[in-house]
Amino acid sequence: MTDKRIGIAMSGGVDSTSCALLLRDQFDIQGFFMRLAQPNFAGQKERVESIAAKIGIPLQVIDLREAFKQKVLDYFSTSYFGGRTPNPCVICNREIKFGLFMEAILGSGMTHMATGHYARLEKTGNIHRLFMGIDPLKDQSYFLSRLSQDQLAKIVFPLGGTTKESTYRYVEQHGFNDFQGLESQDVCFLGNDSIGSFLETQNPRQNDKGPILTTSGQLLGTHHGLFRYTIGQRKGLGIASDAPLYIVKLDVEKNAVIVGSNEELLNRRIHVTELHWLAGTPPDITREYTVRIRYSHRGSTAQLALHDNACGEILFHEPQRAITPGQFAVIYDDTELLGSGIIMAGEES
Repeated sequence: MTDKRIGIAMSGGVDSTSCALLLRDQFDIQGFFMRLAQPNFAGQKERVESIAAKIGIPLQVIDLREAFKQKVLDYFSTSYFGGRTPNPCVICNREIKFGLFMEAILGSGMTHMATGHYARLEKTGNIHRLFMGIDPLKDQSYFLSRLSQDQLAKIVFPLGGTTKESTYRYVEQHGFNDFQGLESQDVCFLGNDSIGSFLETQNPRQNDKGPILTTSGQLLGTHHGLFRYTIGQRKGLGIASDAPLYIVKLDVEKNAVIVGSNEELLNRRIHVTELHWLAGTPPDITREYTVRIRYSHRGSTAQLALHDNACGEILFHEPQRAITPGQFAVIYDDTELLGSGIIMAGEES
């Protein structure tokens, strides 16, 4: 045992369970569970309590419902109603999980916090550096792209050097055999609701219909609320056309969905704002980097042009499809995550 006391962020899933099993013989550990806006909180809490008891560690529940609403749900709704497509997990990690939740864990006497994210941390001098997890199918570094040095200094990622498959095998060896098929939801607070159904409850007045227009201004149909649509969408538009049409823009001022060809979805240059660098300072902009424009994007080579500390442009070598305002452009140097910015718009170059 060392003097390091680690709070395990437990969700009832295989990853956090594996974290607790990996760390329990090396450190003084305790389980912590967030109460947010989970549709089945009681059932999830019961499951986490059962897992903690089987591992043999105490469990504490931290109620963050009000803060989660203000910092994540409101951001989620406001973004969609403003014609942007948000990533609530990125904001939740910064503000809630590694923000208020971590503060509560450290305030309970822990020195560090461990989670089941597939990402790796290294320290060079005084700088804490974040790297992709070695499992390319499960790497979750993208969702951690807004964290600060203070946050990174207190985090432990036990699973960054392993694969999801080996995680399943490991917990099964310790008597946990009921995790297969229980992957976490992309948006944990939706439950069985669609995004559209959830947003209707947040602000029914945003349900206003409007025109579906081509890029040349031709009226093709009627949409049922801008928040129901996203860039790159083809299905569910209710329009007829000789050639495939995709959403290329959501025009909030005109309350219009703009559609065009697949070629009109391609852009090489994107504008980004609220740039955040994990090391605190920008990287060498004379070099080329890999940039991911959404979590499912594998990344593409690009150059950076910074206007100031807060905004700039990213110029890709190859055109990128469906660049979506509101998403995060995350910048990597090989496997190291350097920083991120919020995508404002894309354009041809």
